[in-house]
Amino acid sequence: MVKSLPTRLAVPVGETWDLSNLFNSSKDFDQALESLEQEAEALNHKTQGTITDVPTTIQTLTDYMAFLEKLVIVSTYASLTISTDQTNNEAQLQSSKFSAVAAKISSKLSFINSELLALPRETLEQAMQESAEFKGFLEKLLRKKPYQLHPEVEKTLAAYSSTFSAPYGLYNTTKMVDMNFEDFEVNGQAYPLSYVSFEGDWEAEPDTELRRAAFDAFSKKLKDYQHTTAKTYDMQLQTEKTTADLRGYDSIFDYLLSNQEVDRSLYNRQIDLITKELAPHMQKYAKLLQKVNGLDRMTFADLKISLDPSYEPEITVEESKNYIDGALSIMGPDYIEMVNRSYSERWIDFAQNKGKSTGAFCSSPYGVHPYILISWTGRMNEVFVLAHELGHAGHFYNANREQNIFNARPSLYFIEAPSTMNEMLVANHLLKNSEDLKFKRWVISSIVARTYYHNFVTHLLEAAYQRKVYERIDGGQSVNAGILNTIKRGVLEEFWGDSVDITDGAELTWMRQPHYYMGLYPYTYSAGLTISTQVSKRILNEGQTAVDEWLEVLKAGGTKTPVELAQMAGVDITTEQPLRDTIAYIGELVDELVRLTEEIEAG
Repeated sequence: MVKSLPTRLAVPVGETWDLSNLFNSSKDFDQALESLEQEAEALNHKTQGTITDVPTTIQTLTDYMAFLEKLVIVSTYASLTISTDQTNNEAQLQSSKFSAVAAKISSKLSFINSELLALPRETLEQAMQESAEFKGFLEKLLRKKPYQLHPEVEKTLAAYSSTFSAPYGLYNTTKMVDMNFEDFEVNGQAYPLSYVSFEGDWEAEPDTELRRAAFDAFSKKLKDYQHTTAKTYDMQLQTEKTTADLRGYDSIFDYLLSNQEVDRSLYNRQIDLITKELAPHMQKYAKLLQKVNGLDRMTFADLKISLDPSYEPEITVEESKNYIDGALSIMGPDYIEMVNRSYSERWIDFAQNKGKSTGAFCSSPYGVHPYILISWTGRMNEVFVLAHELGHAGHFYNANREQNIFNARPSLYFIEAPSTMNEMLVANHLLKNSEDLKFKRWVISSIVARTYYHNFVTHLLEAAYQRKVYERIDGGQSVNAGILNTIKRGVLEEFWGDSVDITDGAELTWMRQPHYYMGLYPYTYSAGLTISTQVSKRILNEGQTAVDEWLEVLKAGGTKTPVELAQMAGVDITTEQPLRDTIAYIGELVDELVRLTEEIEAG
């Protein structure tokens, strides 16, 4: 039974992460932030107006790199502290303070890019030859040259950076602080409801009456805040559109894709092909869910239920370690040492508490180990979620050791490949170690429902919705709650057809996702999973050779484009083939679920 969430202070320390490797206290954080502000001033005073040749270019980038390494620690501490309790006054003020100081720092140091781009291309190319560690940074900078504005304009825009990022903070405050869910009632009994409990428990609740009542109560509360949330989102969209226009991009899409190092054809292909070709497979899966669970009709509120509610293994945090170690051991002793340290050294925040950010994420500050946030429900599918976040951790654990801070982070397009790879490795490990039909069906249904539904369907439908929203904004229009509801409902109805009843409240799903404040992020999940599906097949078939090549990809960080990184792993994403192969594979999994269900029911 779902319980009311405790406050952060009531949570056992062992279930929380240990931030002492960043700072021991808020006082230490304040001192470091003050020191950074002074260092930025000193760097500005020492360097502005002096970047004129190759030696001064290299010296400036050396100093800037050392500064960024300190800045990222302070930034991470501020964001991680508030992510575990958005209701904490001290954390709120600390986060706001960091944003304000970071904007000042950004403005003070904006001259670096401006002065570098004012140099002749030959000077920058010579600097790349003389200092290979800055080659990636300077190449990316040169790509932005056509869109660079006057130095004083860049300085002013940088000063407003905290204002431009305010919609995301406002969204989180509305969602995690202002939105308080009342208990809902079923047959005279009251049940507690919160964002975390709905997404972690109620969505997958086997009791249909309870599940649908929770969905209705959750949707009712969302609806109360739809206009504020829509206005917040429109602020974000208009800021992005204004920036794209100011910088001279042809469209808002070109602006948002510029840092991803992929062209618009890869973006559109991912959405168009999956929307059209995956839909029949997922509609078949929805009908199977309905049949096995004996539902009168399949509604949107039923899509997250288990194929076999009686076979949903429960698991403790400690037990999860055995599964994850077994599944990821193929990645080698160094990787497993990282996994073990993440448990023993408290890199992971498992607790469920009021005010904690929903979902799960991994933060990987340069120079320090990764941190993972998850709200542990005890359901077996949490093993997949944790393996996913450990995939991000393993990626940056390797990349941060091998590359400098400029070169460690790859394009957003590739970011979800290492995470979804780990989900595939967990599934392969579980399938290999049991012949029990029910367990086998549970594992395959977990791959479909957790790995593919979440990354290939949920995020893909977000991307399809997001593209329609940006098309409006690009045409000079704005959005409100009514428009966003209509667009979201249309996307859901097109994908699910007559297999799922898109009930009232489903259209409000756009309110639940923070990814919309992170540019064109949602579509990258399916892009990453396309790559990892193909590589996981290689690992199954080729073993160590494929593993070694994948580890080299992780170590490469951001030194190569997504196309080049995929090529290193033996996948050609310049063609439709990997995506078509992955969609076909999902179809095979669904067919296998149908076959196993028939065999189980016949037995």
